[in-house]
Amino acid sequence: MLKSYIELGIHPSLIMSSLKEEQRLFPCLICKQRFKEKTDLELHTSTHTGEKPFSCDICQKSFSQKSSLRTHLRIHSGERPYSCPVCQQTFKQKPHLESHSRRHTGEKPFSCDICQKAFTVKSSLDIHMRNHNGIYPFSCDICQKPFTQKANLQSHRKIHTGEKPFSCDICQKAFSHKYSLKQHQLIHIGEHHHECSTCRKTFLRKQDLVVHARTHTSEKTFLCDVCQKSFSRKHHLESHIKYIHTKECSHSCFICQKTFKEKGDLTKHLKMHSDERLFSCDVCQKSFRTARNLKNHGKTHTGEKPHSCNICQEAFTRKDSLDKHLVYVHTGNYPYVCNICQKGFVLNHSLTEHTRTHTGEKPLSCDICQKSFSHKSNLFRHKKTMHVV
Repeated sequence: MLKSYIELGIHPSLIMSSLKEEQRLFPCLICKQRFKEKTDLELHTSTHTGEKPFSCDICQKSFSQKSSLRTHLRIHSGERPYSCPVCQQTFKQKPHLESHSRRHTGEKPFSCDICQKAFTVKSSLDIHMRNHNGIYPFSCDICQKPFTQKANLQSHRKIHTGEKPFSCDICQKAFSHKYSLKQHQLIHIGEHHHECSTCRKTFLRKQDLVVHARTHTSEKTFLCDVCQKSFSRKHHLESHIKYIHTKECSHSCFICQKTFKEKGDLTKHLKMHSDERLFSCDVCQKSFRTARNLKNHGKTHTGEKPHSCNICQEAFTRKDSLDKHLVYVHTGNYPYVCNICQKGFVLNHSLTEHTRTHTGEKPLSCDICQKSFSHKSNLFRHKKTMHVV
């Protein structure tokens, strides 16, 4: 080996010096890594043995290295020796300051090889890669919903427990997540920092501005893997997958047995069986069961039609009316087809009601005279004409 180095033109004295230096290093017997100091080797060996000789006197948590214990003690002392020169935010560890500084510089050195999305810290890239690899190491023990991060699972669990530990100091409204409380507090401040460059509309949250901007560009970045339909918002895609491509309906109406995927939808549905109408129109005094129905009704007085067809420019007061128009007039595509007579429908519930004409099923009954009906509109008409006071 010495001869081969000499043939490469390396001076023998340098070769011997290097060999002597290597002999003075302390090698790890397990992984063969070498260290200049014996104490460094001893600290390294503890990573293989699991030994943690350094213990915190306050909480008894133990560590394999003394430097790790010193960093941990800052949790109890509150010491934050590393300060950002831009915004003066302080940190317990230098790597945390370095990661934070990239927010000011815009540097994102860690990039995804699949979709090219970039991140300021490597841990964020590692978590992001789980979405591509289909790795969801954390799942809810109640509903089995999977998550890529433990923090997201912990936040999700509050949905089941109803826990709302974050309360607004002004109006006492409570929230499950600290971020939701911060966004709510902006309502009291009334500051709209985020302005649309196209129409000058302002928003409390930057994310709301991002979503709004897509109404000008018609950008739909969220694509359904099953039918390739695209959406401008992630939760619209999630709802689409739940309602269109899955059959799970865990919430059932105890009156008509209609099932729903979301508890909130069942709650809204139950109001249809009740005569209680708490929302009244200031113009014509007509009352409604939900605030949304009242809002839609109000447009009949104002003439407002915010939903416009991009093909023929016909405008509608409600988005679902526009959706029906697009299907009936411009596509002729009916996603819901009766398997008995092959008649097509735009909406799933329309198909459900139609099927009753074949089965004779009448699940809706009048709470006054118990007469049964197959369609909600027929029941409403019956009560209005037969039991009007």
